[in-house]
Amino acid sequence: MKIFLALLLVTACGIATKAQLPDSCKLKIGTNLGGISDYGTELPFVDLMHSCREWYTKNADYTGGFDTQKADSLQYRTDGYPTHLPQIINANPDKQIVSTIWANTNGWSNGTYTILFDGDGSLSFWGGYTNLTQINANKITLDLDKASNPLLEMRIDSSAIANPVRNIRVLMPGSEATYLTQPFNPLWLSKIAPFKSFRFMDWGQTNSWGQKDPYTWEDTTLFKWNERAIMNHYTWANNKGIPYEMMIRLMNNTNADGWVCVPHRASNEFIDSMAKMFHIQLNPARKLTVEYSNEIWNWMFGQANWCFKYGGIATGKVWPECTTIYIENCLSRWTTEFGADLNRLTRAVGVQTGWLDVAQRVAFNIDTTKFDAIAPTYYFGLGTYADSVLDVLGSSATVSDVAMLARRQREIGEKIWMTDIKTKLCDSIHKQMTFYEGGQHLTPDPFGVMPSYSNALEAIQRDSAMYNLYNEWYDFVRTLQTGNKPLELMNFSLIGERSAQYGSWGILETMEQDTSIIKAPKYASTIKNMAKGNCFINTPLPVKFLQFTAIKKENTTLLNWQTNSDRNNAYFTILKSIDGLNFYALNKLQTNNNNIYSLTDNNPITGINYYKIAQTDIDGKITYSNIVSVKFDNKNNSVSVYPNPFVNNIIIQSNAAIKSYLITDMAGKLLQQSNINSNTTNINCSQLKAGMYI
Repeated sequence: MKIFLALLLVTACGIATKAQLPDSCKLKIGTNLGGISDYGTELPFVDLMHSCREWYTKNADYTGGFDTQKADSLQYRTDGYPTHLPQIINANPDKQIVSTIWANTNGWSNGTYTILFDGDGSLSFWGGYTNLTQINANKITLDLDKASNPLLEMRIDSSAIANPVRNIRVLMPGSEATYLTQPFNPLWLSKIAPFKSFRFMDWGQTNSWGQKDPYTWEDTTLFKWNERAIMNHYTWANNKGIPYEMMIRLMNNTNADGWVCVPHRASNEFIDSMAKMFHIQLNPARKLTVEYSNEIWNWMFGQANWCFKYGGIATGKVWPECTTIYIENCLSRWTTEFGADLNRLTRAVGVQTGWLDVAQRVAFNIDTTKFDAIAPTYYFGLGTYADSVLDVLGSSATVSDVAMLARRQREIGEKIWMTDIKTKLCDSIHKQMTFYEGGQHLTPDPFGVMPSYSNALEAIQRDSAMYNLYNEWYDFVRTLQTGNKPLELMNFSLIGERSAQYGSWGILETMEQDTSIIKAPKYASTIKNMAKGNCFINTPLPVKFLQFTAIKKENTTLLNWQTNSDRNNAYFTILKSIDGLNFYALNKLQTNNNNIYSLTDNNPITGINYYKIAQTDIDGKITYSNIVSVKFDNKNNSVSVYPNPFVNNIIIQSNAAIKSYLITDMAGKLLQQSNINSNTTNINCSQLKAGMYI
């Protein structure tokens, strides 16, 4: 007993001496990004084809109604485009074409839109547009007229089997010249700029991932890596979501951290390949949180039902313990992939906030060496009692009534639940707390009905009462932060229109919202309460670059750099680019503690080679060097193939014209070849499975 008391006193002293953060620095607030759809108002990409509805069919002569429901019977390419149109199905006399639609263009900017496509065929349109002009065989322009009709439908009327219509792009005004190098909507980028971390749950269509519909979940087949979302698929508004490549590109381009959710039916090969892609392609300066699926306790989603049934069969355990087999397997495989770089990864276990017993029975049954954090939510809502009171008030209910009842519910519900998760779960197994979603959850009970007090429920979303509710809520969440690291929480969600029936989830209603006219109290409070740059002024300063040069040395580039000091320095990541915009990791060097470094690039390309260095200190802070460049006008018989490893495309570049190329597997089997006559060739290899090729 004496020994035990001595240890307890030492531990208590250790806690008492930990550095404490000021209140203004306690919350590191990121945001969930909204999934894209044809009716959504969050528009992250300048190419709106990415958000079009999946194909539906029409009779080629336009008889037979809006949708003849024969889309599943057509023949398609791997990119989702029909092999040809019109198509005949089972000798049906009505030839079929395909259509897609955007059901809500209210979030689109006014102006002239450009439609480009490859192949031989024709497109037609219906809905809210004017001044449609066929510029040439593969280019159309039109002016948006959403005031007359918020719908825009596009049809492929014909598509040649020898050269089918494909690669359709629907480009926002002013983006035709830049959409390849700048795929993200600049207006959207300005809205996400205050946030330095993003959760990609909805981007990856995590809920019921890969299912035909939310109800068809009883399938034990696991998905292979080559069945994931691919870059050249005609739409990303489907059951697999936005490709991982775009998540990585957003994080790298904006210097933001991320949070990814692994699909619940991912095979081990899928999980390993996903982990490898993020490990290799994500800038080493970026931190990543990984989670198995999303809310596998929530019976609304296919993954919860799937894990319950098949986890129980595999383990013989009851719910929720039967779900842990999938969580632990997923996080273990990410642990193996990241290895020595595990400091770049936070392995999170999502739990149900309002049911402590379920949360404990999940976390307590997972090997504690396999995860780092417990992830509940930080929502506040109304509850059954508040809904009943407001329902009696009906149309006479006021914003003050809603706010008062929300405060009552927080005291008897959410504050207690969240404190219990912190003290009785996270602290008990010495794991950090991080919130995967949160914010106001002011919805009717049951969810999905139109409440009699809908006016008050919508009005509070723009009222100063909501600003006060959010400030009070963030003040409470701060009380859960301990130690010298800020508490991380992910707002849910960024942009979404008001709905009393289904919830007003966005902290902004549209991307073009003028907050001086239409107030955005949730957005304003969130920005106010997040930790800012001055929170970190007392941390050790990163290493400074004194010089960085690139010199041609025969057919190589010699890179030399010097730093002011190697104190606090962990390693350097040497980055390379062929356009000065998009950099990839060329090599990595650990600190040598003498401040002087060099590296040789043995494969510079013909043309301009750009280089910069990301220096990572032991505290995770990053400093970038200036960009230097070297131009090779005529390397002797030089050929460069990059990037290596690649994902979807490789580029071959030479100082002399390349006549042809071929690609084989490691056994010598010919997979792809072509005759060309060019110094630079971009080869689409998206159809190749993960592996090694010659």
